[in-house]
Amino acid sequence: MTKLMIYGAAGYTGRMASANASALGLDFVIAGRPQDEPRLAVLAADLGVNYRLFATDDVPAAGAALARVGALLNCAGPFMRTAEPLMRACIAAGVHYLDIAAELDSYTLAETLDDEAKAAGVMLLPGSGGSVAMLGSLAGHAARRVAVPVKLSIALHVAGGFSRGSAVSASENLTTQTLHRVAGALVTRSPEEVRDFDFGNGPATSFPVTLPDLITIWRATGIPDIETFVHVTDGGFPEGDLAAMPDGPTLEQREHNRYHAAVEVTGQDGKVVRSVLDTVNGYTFTTIAAAEAARRVLGGEARAGFQTPAGLFGDGFAETVADTTIIDL
Repeated sequence: MTKLMIYGAAGYTGRMASANASALGLDFVIAGRPQDEPRLAVLAADLGVNYRLFATDDVPAAGAALARVGALLNCAGPFMRTAEPLMRACIAAGVHYLDIAAELDSYTLAETLDDEAKAAGVMLLPGSGGSVAMLGSLAGHAARRVAVPVKLSIALHVAGGFSRGSAVSASENLTTQTLHRVAGALVTRSPEEVRDFDFGNGPATSFPVTLPDLITIWRATGIPDIETFVHVTDGGFPEGDLAAMPDGPTLEQREHNRYHAAVEVTGQDGKVVRSVLDTVNGYTFTTIAAAEAARRVLGGEARAGFQTPAGLFGDGFAETVADTTIIDL
């Protein structure tokens, strides 16, 4: 089956992903919660597609809605609420699952459901677009520059503000633990252990954070020691009443705020290499990459079980998206 379902299409990133799926000529339907029907109806009419309504926890309705669908792209956050029921619905229906989550729980869940998904011949691809696709490609690229990579430090530079949905997801998923990977295991570290990364304009102080790349980069590269950081500009993380935030950055804001990432890889012989990724705004990248990932999956690029974008599509995946380049320093 080659039909795509985009769930959460009424949201900020869901609308953008739907527009990109349309631009790629994909056969798709949009979907969301029953209370989202007014917005879904308008979007469906604009795109010339059908829409389906179901709550993620309504198992019979989800199963019926997934009939004749080959892959589902979940754009509905917070993913701590939607990932598990939709992953399980996809496994039951034999439908490949993709999402744009940046929340660690979605990836630990995919690890937990890996065997079940393999048995059903279903692929779980969380992070099909967004920072996981960006950082995974950058990490894989840099890791190839040393003979035996043993440590990787990577940082994401977030610019241009957050969407309301991203801010709500992040606020509901604040972890009390800052983690890094040491000798293959996830262990706690001090959140005060800041360090500088150069994203192209000189050193920028970056803070250790618990990113899903601690799982995805490890699975794709096998590097035993991995640490993840973030540097945020344009006012930092929003505060106050998140419900009162704008839907998301405007087109002008996105065009004027590109994302960057920097990585440092140490080889077993002590060699250290550094590379930097430069790309369009994160929301633009996420929705283009997610639609492209869905196109590839529907075209047959799929493997059962938990997969990562770089592991599935190769380290060059990010550079096929929009205006993205990786530079070796």
